[in-house]
Amino acid sequence: MNVVDLITKKRDGGEHTDAELQFLIEGIVKGAIPDYQIAAWAMAVYFQGMTAAESTALTLAMAASGEMLDLRDVARSELIVDKHSSGGVGDKTTLTVGPIVAACGLSVGKMSGRGLSFSGGTIDKLEGIPGWQAQLSAEQFRHQLRVVGLVVAAQTTRLAPADQLLYALRDVTGTVPSLPLIASSIMSKKLAAGADAIVLDVKCGRGAFMESLQQARELAQLMVSIGSGAGRRVTALITAMEQPLGRAVGNILEVREAIDTLHGNGPQDFQELTQAVAAEMLLLGDPQLRKKRESAGYEVAADTARLRVRTAIDSGAAFAKFAEFVAAQGGHAAFVIDPERLPAAPVALDLAAERDGFVSAVDAREIGLSVVALGGGRQKKGDAIDRRVGVVLAAKVGAQIQTGDSLCTIHATDTPVAQFVASRIRDAYTFAEEPISVSESSCSFSPVILERVTR
Repeated sequence: MNVVDLITKKRDGGEHTDAELQFLIEGIVKGAIPDYQIAAWAMAVYFQGMTAAESTALTLAMAASGEMLDLRDVARSELIVDKHSSGGVGDKTTLTVGPIVAACGLSVGKMSGRGLSFSGGTIDKLEGIPGWQAQLSAEQFRHQLRVVGLVVAAQTTRLAPADQLLYALRDVTGTVPSLPLIASSIMSKKLAAGADAIVLDVKCGRGAFMESLQQARELAQLMVSIGSGAGRRVTALITAMEQPLGRAVGNILEVREAIDTLHGNGPQDFQELTQAVAAEMLLLGDPQLRKKRESAGYEVAADTARLRVRTAIDSGAAFAKFAEFVAAQGGHAAFVIDPERLPAAPVALDLAAERDGFVSAVDAREIGLSVVALGGGRQKKGDAIDRRVGVVLAAKVGAQIQTGDSLCTIHATDTPVAQFVASRIRDAYTFAEEPISVSESSCSFSPVILERVTR
């Protein structure tokens, strides 16, 4: 095959065969195809798109470009379940969903990433717990999955190396927003990591990479199609990310909020999302629930799944599993049993409202970028971060406030930095004279779950 022919074919709107995509991915991994030709092909895909069949074939080729984990022999349940979030502000869902689902008897094996720009990363949050380790060997990963039933590790270069090479070029050639390339990037890593059943949390709004509901829907549909074509059980939830999820934004602050939520005391929107994602994972991975769904319908099975989720929280089993998981990866469980012992920023600045009214919007992206400015996020890969800093919101959309009421608390390394960020956070708030109405057709307010996408 000739790479130029493949570039030309896609440029002119043609459809690649499975063999052509396999040839292309093998060439990328082996270094046989120059960067400029890969970039040209990616740009052709950006403009011409891909069919679902092409996207599935590309994903499978990328997943097979490196190590493929097979975890069934160490699983404590019939299927390995996983979840993925497309990235958001204040999204600490893995920290709550993983322990809940594992406490319900399923095996949860997950590879997670670090944060970049306004979107936080699961590994960064967990590394705020003293002693916790993200780097695990394949044998350590397998052992913990067998013994604990829950493992969250940093992504390795051995999984889907083609994705890492391709993404590096997309990042510098303006082709990151391509839906087929986004979907294949996400799903190739999920397939390579050994997941049998996957719940996708596709964020929608200012605090997400997919700002419109239509974009989020298209991405969700494509990833579900790819997963189903690869023989996996996949469900996607499109969820609101116009304002931050929960109240805490910042690594250790989010760990504390996750612990509160595992005790049943978290913010309402975060509890709602946690329980919804956990229930969907049970519906996909638990054979008894699958049988109930087939015989009695989705709603009956979903009610049972939600009850099991709430029972795991109320009984303390979910939090106990979280503490066990933290200790298994080297973390000091005493810091999660008593989260007040977790490292804290030296300065806590309260930001007061300067007017009366109702909060009509909180720009999630601006809040996320404010945390980056505090030192709690990265402008580029490899940047050092301060896991102690962040923002805890006191007022979210719909809240009635009076002059002097707290909008949020800024946790910073020093007062000048906190004051510098304060004006940016103040500008992230929008107010109205009258109570706002709930729009169920947008990503702006409520409900948290906007749509559910299945095969």
